[in-house]
Amino acid sequence: MQKPEKRILSFLQESKAEMVSYLRRLVLVESPSSNPESQAEILAILRETLRELDYAIDMLPGEHTGGQLLARPAEGYISGKQLLIGHCDTVWPIGTIESMPFVFQDGAIRGPGVYDMKGGLAQVVFALKAIRSLGIKPTLEPIVFVNTDEEIGSIESEPHIRRLAQEVDRVFVLEPALGPSGKLKTARKGVGQFSVTVRGKAAHAGLDPDKGISAIRELSYLIQKLYALSDPAGGVTVNVGTIEGGIRPNVIAPSSRAQVDVRVPTLKEARRMESAILNLRPETPGVELEIAGRIGRPPMEPTKENQRLWSLARSLGETIGLQLEQGTAGGGSDGNTTSQYVATLDGLGPVGDGAHADHEFILLDKMVERCALLALLILAP
Repeated sequence: MQKPEKRILSFLQESKAEMVSYLRRLVLVESPSSNPESQAEILAILRETLRELDYAIDMLPGEHTGGQLLARPAEGYISGKQLLIGHCDTVWPIGTIESMPFVFQDGAIRGPGVYDMKGGLAQVVFALKAIRSLGIKPTLEPIVFVNTDEEIGSIESEPHIRRLAQEVDRVFVLEPALGPSGKLKTARKGVGQFSVTVRGKAAHAGLDPDKGISAIRELSYLIQKLYALSDPAGGVTVNVGTIEGGIRPNVIAPSSRAQVDVRVPTLKEARRMESAILNLRPETPGVELEIAGRIGRPPMEPTKENQRLWSLARSLGETIGLQLEQGTAGGGSDGNTTSQYVATLDGLGPVGDGAHADHEFILLDKMVERCALLALLILAP
């Protein structure tokens, strides 16, 4: 009889057409984060599929989002637990499917959300199907959590994710793999959002310029201070993404505002940057300054626990011919949250490119391999 890893791979290779069909079904159901009502149909598809796999489903309602799906095997476990986590929301507005249709051609699958991250959701389903085909029960109970607000910072699902992370022994995050070589993500930068509001004093720019206090000029000083906090070599980046202010060209600007994005590699840097930004002081007398924000998603660091999980994935990958690499992602995910509590491995989703871009695609053969890897990880004690 074939070894389990070969049987899993064979099952999934024979399931390619079914995988494409299922993924097409998920992609055709457009589900932008900004439209909570759009999430109901895709959650219903996932709920139906997981019930067919003998999972008990809890739907966790959202107030401002589409809510969350939590699925556990109907048959109880007496050992530990593991969490498979993904999101079904996308950045694409309703109607994108018309200009960016689902296409399967030359081994590549294209469409809105196929890479980030409906391909990962399909992998969860087919990894569980592959395991079921073997008739083997995993040692650790596989729990599935799907949220609808990851692309907007997991604003309502984060408390559930924190709770679950403290209940399980390990977490597998089905975000897409990193880069064309498909690296697994063993570290992610922390992400912070800050707003800087400056209040000055209006005056006529021609008649009484000395009687005004320009909020825009002060903001220009602050922007330079913010960029000076960047340390690209150390992995710390600051980006002033938007600025606004003023009334008219002939009026000294009484107010201005900037929105700032901050990325940090470690908790130590997160604390340092929060303190530095929140304690900025104005250069111009008479200016009032208001700064708000925080590092909302802490960094996922390459902890010993995370590295052990990575080593497990690398060794299991070798059994099916995968030569895996690890890497650090600049963006955040729900893995940033779970990593604060438990061993987490991210980037287990499909290999492709184009997250949040109109050339978004995944490679089917690579998806089959990553699905087999996920199944082996689920089965690992």
